[in-house]
Order: sequence, then structure tokens, then C-alpha cells
Amino acid sequence: MQQFSIETIKTWERFYRANFINCLTGFKSVQLIATVNEQQQPNLAIFNNVVHLGADPALIGFVNRPLAAAPHTLTNIEKTGIYTINHIHPSFVEKAHQTSAKYDADINEFEAVGLQMQYANHLQVPFVAESLVKYAMKLVEVVPLKHNNTFFVIGAITDVIIEEESIINTDGFLNVDEINSVTSLGIDGYFSTKRLARYTYAKPNEPTKQLEKEK
Repeated sequence: MQQFSIETIKTWERFYRANFINCLTGFKSVQLIATVNEQQQPNLAIFNNVVHLGADPALIGFVNRPLAAAPHTLTNIEKTGIYTINHIHPSFVEKAHQTSAKYDADINEFEAVGLQMQYANHLQVPFVAESLVKYAMKLVEVVPLKHNNTFFVIGAITDVIIEEESIINTDGFLNVDEINSVTSLGIDGYFSTKRLARYTYAKPNEPTKQLEKEK
């Protein structure tokens, strides 16, 4: 066994320390967030901290790094109030990772990395065409996190696109493992997922039962 104090961790080389700390929380959701600026210039960036906040109202949040490090996504969202979030799959994970590069504001990352834009109905922000699960968002609130100069962005779902309807269970559960939506570890590791089990709603003094997978 090894135990490390935070004082020891702070002495480590920068990138070693960043990898170590980023891996502690385990596997995380990783998705592509698309925005446009006021001139309708698209932007695309990868985020590995997208989280569910509630189903009614349907809210999703993510953490944006300090503006000096990652200004375009947050700036666009604050200006337009709209954006899309897109699952990533093995067929384009390398292209998705490339969006983490610091492109200039006038560069369309869709074109730069070789991903296709998909516009749907009334929505003015593109989806990632290659993504099989994607949803459009309307900005609700940007919460500054003063301790490390980051921002927690909260949005409400306005539209959802599921390209493969077969992944939707009769109870609404989405079998995203069947379309190989990837997850991430640390800042540059990507992984496939495999379902272990689903269980019935847990109640005190009642045995938990495993749910059968729909066919």
C-alpha cells in the first residue's frame, strides 16, 4: 500500500500530477459540445465532465475551465444561450480528442478534425452527424467557481435525437453500451463499456432483484 499526502502530491511534476488526480474519480462521461458565435461560426470541443442534474426539469451541467485556457465554448453559450451535446463512439474518438487542441476562434473544429455538422429543424446550432445520441440545450445559469476560476454551466434540454431507436427500453432506459458510447479516464484515455447489471428500485427491507435485459 502507498499513501500520499497532498503536500507530497504538490511536489510532483505537473503533468504526472494532473494525470494522477484526474484518474482518481474513475470513468467519466465524455461528450462533444457544439456552439456557435453571434456570426454563426461553429465551435466544437470535448468535455469529460458532463453530468445529469435532474429529470424534471431536465437539466444537464458541465464544468468549463478558466476562460484563459478554454474561452470559446463558454463565450459562445453566454452570447447565444444555445448549444448541443453529442455522444462519442469508437469510429471517431481520435477526431473527438483532437478538438481539445487550442484552435483559434475563427476555426471551425468540425472541419478541422473531419466531423460532419448536422442541423435539425429549428435549431441554429449543429449536432455531430456521426453521434448516435445527441441533445440540444438552452442555457439556464453559469455559476462561477471561485476557488479555481472555473465555471459550472447549467442548461435545460430542449430536443433529443436518438439515431438508433432500438436502444430505448420500454421503461425509457437507454442501452448506450449497444452503440458503443465511449467513456474516459484522466485527460486523454478513452474506453468502451459493458453492461454488468440493472436492478430494481432499492427499498428498505426488500431484496434487490436484477432486471432482465430487453431483447
